[in-house]
Amino acid sequence: MAVSLDLVKKLRELSGAGMMDCKQALEEAEGDVERAFTILREKGIAKASKRAGRATGQGVVEAYLHATSPDYPPQVGVLIEVNCETDFVAKSPDFRKLSKELALQVAGYEARWVTRDDVPDDVLVTEREVYEAKARQDGKPEQVIPRIVEGQVEDFLKHSCLMEQPYFREPSHTVQQFIAENISKLQENITVRRFARFNIRET
Repeated sequence: MAVSLDLVKKLRELSGAGMMDCKQALEEAEGDVERAFTILREKGIAKASKRAGRATGQGVVEAYLHATSPDYPPQVGVLIEVNCETDFVAKSPDFRKLSKELALQVAGYEARWVTRDDVPDDVLVTEREVYEAKARQDGKPEQVIPRIVEGQVEDFLKHSCLMEQPYFREPSHTVQQFIAENISKLQENITVRRFARFNIRET
């Protein structure tokens, strides 16, 4: 069901979770704010958001190399920096497992940026121009073109930004939600600072 912006804001004030997380929880709860808050709490998102401002000065640089077969050299490689608050958590098996999962995600799903805030303005301008030209070429009515373009830009961001991608082991959850669950479990703020993906077949 469609949920109003007022409901989303109300849940955000209650939980401290992000707008998209609140919207998804309200849709799942069919507009019931209390039930939506419970959904957020169960996923650890509400708790994780309270830790979001805390400094993350420790962490790991995780590496992953992907080879198609044992006798063939790796074709894809990922380096990712995942940060937490203390060296105690940085050394823990759960944190290392999370970092490895995030490296696998980047390798398999070709994220280009960590969040949509990292996407350069010129990239968004170019994407909008391409989608607009395509919509006109397809003969779409002028009044619906902006809505079509915005929808396609949103799809582009969800595909290209690591935090918004579906987590590969549980596609009903985003990577952001997967990290939030680990924040709740490990009781520390966790952030992805940066990553690099290498593929010898890409220019």
